[in-house]
Amino acid sequence: MSELLETLIRDARIWRGHEQIRQAQPEEPTGYQVLDRQLGTTGWPRGALTECLVDHFGIGELQLFLPLMQALSHRNRTIFWLNPPHLPYAPALVRADIRLERVILVRTKDTGDFLWALDNCLRSPVTGLVMAWPGRLASRDIRRLQLAAEAGASVGVLFRERRYSEHNSPAALRLELEADAQLQLKVNVLKRRGGWPGQHCALAMKHRTGQPLQESPAIIQGPWATTAG
Repeated sequence: MSELLETLIRDARIWRGHEQIRQAQPEEPTGYQVLDRQLGTTGWPRGALTECLVDHFGIGELQLFLPLMQALSHRNRTIFWLNPPHLPYAPALVRADIRLERVILVRTKDTGDFLWALDNCLRSPVTGLVMAWPGRLASRDIRRLQLAAEAGASVGVLFRERRYSEHNSPAALRLELEADAQLQLKVNVLKRRGGWPGQHCALAMKHRTGQPLQESPAIIQGPWATTAG
């Protein structure tokens, strides 16, 4: 019994208040030292889901993942984008030193197809990162996707509306993102596996939707009209 109890205590999925447990699954650095510190130096959790909750898209949220996309693409890992609200801007990805041949855009027509595609992308052995814009999801669907991320040992990111922050979620990491007038992205940690939430920081963003396009390697600008079908 004591061995079983010790095993459960060492599981990172068991919350132990102030005693943060490092996850057995390795993490991916965010590329932002101040954010890594707020996450307990863990970075983006692999084999888990991260939720990024925003009032509206285009405030600089994608720039959080540019360093990760760059690193994974040069390790020949595939980066999936599922139903993004705007078309990715290929020249900006190239300027960020992201290999475009490792980026795949997936469009689905309904919720069933979306969940099937996302589940399979998360489970695929070639996957490094999956970024998805799901809209409304039931808790059981997020739990299913969390299990898929665990099976594939990939980084899964769900971009959702900020109003969903009031709902419970099985995601391992939940971040609330907010833009300010100083072109900064404020990051509030709502939930992190193995430790207390409540950490926050502000990251300088090069650009956000509505501002003039600047020549910077860290820009993904929208909106672009999506093609029907």
